[in-house]
Amino acid sequence: MMRKLTALLAVLAATVLAGWGASTAQAAPAKAYLGGGSGILVLKGGNSAAACTLTTIGNSKTGKLIGITAGHCGKPGQKVYSESQQNRGQVGTITYSASDLDIAVIEFNRARVVPLRTVSGLTIKSIDPRPIAFPTIACKQGRTTGSTCGIAWFSDGDVHFSQMCVIEGDSGSPVVVGDRLVGMVNAYYFLGCLGPETGTNIAPILKRVGSLPQYGGFTPI
Repeated sequence: MMRKLTALLAVLAATVLAGWGASTAQAAPAKAYLGGGSGILVLKGGNSAAACTLTTIGNSKTGKLIGITAGHCGKPGQKVYSESQQNRGQVGTITYSASDLDIAVIEFNRARVVPLRTVSGLTIKSIDPRPIAFPTIACKQGRTTGSTCGIAWFSDGDVHFSQMCVIEGDSGSPVVVGDRLVGMVNAYYFLGCLGPETGTNIAPILKRVGSLPQYGGFTPI
């Protein structure tokens, strides 16, 4: 999930150079469009970053614009960029990461982000906290493999297992049944797109986010 950010650094350098000698009147920066299924880059230091997928985006009860992704994608304090709109600059920062559920919370800059409910044909209209059961067909939208679907083999209160095709970079992808968000992608077993996918169910994710005092809850766009 590590990839070079040569293009990003070039854009940032060009932005700085363009500012030299410019007038004091500057246009407001263009915003990045982000929603569940959007590709994101989490800077790791130097010229590298983790490429992952945003699960969903919405509002906290404290008025913050926040998003969720897989926990192994980054640690608190790391900067987040839109993968497809790197020239928008930094759009957010990871503020929380937990290994037990493998989830991370991103606090976005409202001045830099337009939150979306639909990304590449996947629309999230509601949350379904129930564990998905066999033989439900679940789907996901990921930055690497796009839209794929597969049968759900098993699910308990915290995790699910399905036959959806996922590989590196799809971590954090929203898992949906129809237009209902039921979880996120976290990993696969054995071989990408052949071995079963596994991920965290949405109920424990929302419970954890709701327990964070700086956010106090989360409502997707």
